[in-house]
Amino acid sequence: MPLKSCFCKGVVEAGCDEAGRGCLAGPVYAAAVVLPPDFFHPALNDSKKLSPAKRYELRPIIEHAALCYAVASVDAEEIDRINILRASVKAMHLALEQLSMQVEHILVDGSFFYPYKNIPHTCVVHGDAIYMSIAAASILAKTYRDDYMIRLHEEYPQ
Repeated sequence: MPLKSCFCKGVVEAGCDEAGRGCLAGPVYAAAVVLPPDFFHPALNDSKKLSPAKRYELRPIIEHAALCYAVASVDAEEIDRINILRASVKAMHLALEQLSMQVEHILVDGSFFYPYKNIPHTCVVHGDAIYMSIAAASILAKTYRDDYMIRLHEEYPQ
């Protein structure tokens, strides 16, 4: 079944997702993506269901097609201080703050989110396999985190 284009028709909607929440090392990354209402790509899906090559193939397509997008991270020290769930939401908030357009609705992957400003939000469990904007955010968060972890490995190969 193809992914849905939006949750709320006729509003500027940002999809949000994170990467790195279950990992034992490194930061948690989150992305917020606003796609045009007519955006469609047949390969777009939850990043966990795609190969690394397919994720990296889709990343520039998403970045080019998005009306706006942003990626943010919260480091391991902050994760240890506030816990991984709060850090994931904080990373999403940081990404939302960087968007270049005013968002009217936030679509979040998962079951937990702290309100952001006065913008309505909807949490959707497995939303990255249901909504294009969340799938796009999933891919950006995952590839940006992978890039960071590869750089970290090159610096500290042990």
